[in-house]
Amino acid sequence: MNKFFRMLRKILIYTFSFLILLIVSGYIYLYVLPKGPEITESNKINVGKDSFVIYAYENSKRKSIKVWTYKPESWKDQDKIVFVMHGGGRNADDYLDAWVELAKNNNLLIIAPEFENKFSKYTTNDYQEGNLFTFFGTKNPESEWAYTVVENIFDYIKSVNDITNSHYDIFGHSAGGQFVHRMIMIRPESRIGTAIAANAGFYSLPDKNLAFPYGLKKTDIKLDNEIQTAYKKRLIILLGEQDNDPSLGTFRTTELAMQQGAHRLERGTNFFNTNKKLSEQNEWSFNWKIDTVKNVGHDYRKMSENSIKWIKN
Repeated sequence: MNKFFRMLRKILIYTFSFLILLIVSGYIYLYVLPKGPEITESNKINVGKDSFVIYAYENSKRKSIKVWTYKPESWKDQDKIVFVMHGGGRNADDYLDAWVELAKNNNLLIIAPEFENKFSKYTTNDYQEGNLFTFFGTKNPESEWAYTVVENIFDYIKSVNDITNSHYDIFGHSAGGQFVHRMIMIRPESRIGTAIAANAGFYSLPDKNLAFPYGLKKTDIKLDNEIQTAYKKRLIILLGEQDNDPSLGTFRTTELAMQQGAHRLERGTNFFNTNKKLSEQNEWSFNWKIDTVKNVGHDYRKMSENSIKWIKN
């Protein structure tokens, strides 16, 4: 019997040691070692499709990010700039392609950041949840939030290209829709003119007692400060009338997610109504809109096409 317990103790010690090693190694790989594509020279954005790579964080070389662009020949300073946020597939180049004709026809400079992550199927904290927290639940500094990265990219293109625009518009679909609505709520001081959150899988409700990313618990966001300010921003909740099939794309089915609705169409509607009700109860101004696109499901190309009317007006 003693031999058995000694063997069991060794197994437990080895297992525990392996788990500790795995966690430490994972933390070092994700949050210590430099990663990302090689930095490119600071050149002006070319007409047509182009790309560049910069450091994601203002005062750190630990992470780089690739940014895809499309610039119509007729685009000039003070014409509209639109950030396009990819879905969970992290396929920024595909999203850029979906916007090429839209950019040509509407004279838009498209900026499509690529939040690359080899483990994106298993971790979502770094992108659609804004990188407020690490995978291990510890807080990240605001300088490393994904929303700050977008602002850094805007500063970069302004300085390198002699652009004087004070604002940009932003569109995100699916995981990108999650990104956009959370950026408005958490960073309402960002330089966004019109924000379009399309077909998000689930939302962060304005509830300080509900765990993030389903609510705002453990964040520093205050309802009477950031959320009240966020309601003054122009946010469009863009939904597909036929985006009512949970089997399309990656659809979160945790208990807290399912409480928001059975599918994306229902969740988006409930999210909008919840925020509208909160604004009315507090007599806060409310500049958000909801728009349901007829005969469209979980399709980023068609949702992109239907977002143009909100960007133009």
